Amino acid sequence: MERVGVLALQGAFIEHVNVLRRLGVEAWEVRLPRDLQGAEGLIIPGGESTTIGKLAVTYGLVEPIRRFAQEGGVIWGTCAGLILLARDIGGLEQPLLGLMDVTVRRNAFGRQVDSFCEDIAVPVLGEPPFRAVFIRAPKIERVGPQVEVLARLPDGSIVAARQGRLLATAFHPELTEDWRFHRYFTTLNEGQALGLT
Repeated sequence: MERVGVLALQGAFIEHVNVLRRLGVEAWEVRLPRDLQGAEGLIIPGGESTTIGKLAVTYGLVEPIRRFAQEGGVIWGTCAGLILLARDIGGLEQPLLGLMDVTVRRNAFGRQVDSFCEDIAVPVLGEPPFRAVFIRAPKIERVGPQVEVLARLPDGSIVAARQGRLLATAFHPELTEDWRFHRYFTTLNEGQALGLT
């Protein structure tokens, strides 16, 4: 994948843009539906999921992003982006894309002061373990049959998963110097099934 948009309504979007550019990927900020034109992939960054969702509604992005996914676009949600991708967030009322067959619990590890880092095994990335940064992080409480769990915390909490061309992480790879998740993301359009049922 050579062309990736990063949703730039709120949150840690510029960090993703910078990593992608360092990897030689053409990357730009997405604020309006027209900004999706030419993109092969889209990253929905961490931030405040309710705010990002409301702004996505205001700027008319929800249906274009859903259409982008249905037409074969690759999407990665990090932290708040994971929440927005989910079909279920425990009955809480906020705008969602509803693309990924997962149930997510917001702020599953506590408040901002409870943020932490953890070395986690991610077999698709190989060795060494990935140093994951969790900031007011969600976790995945249930996965559907087409969802592959990519990583768990030592207590069993699911913190990374994939469903076809959809990737989700509860943590912030863009805040580290380890670019393996970004490299992995850029390979997800290479002959992979969409898996959106």
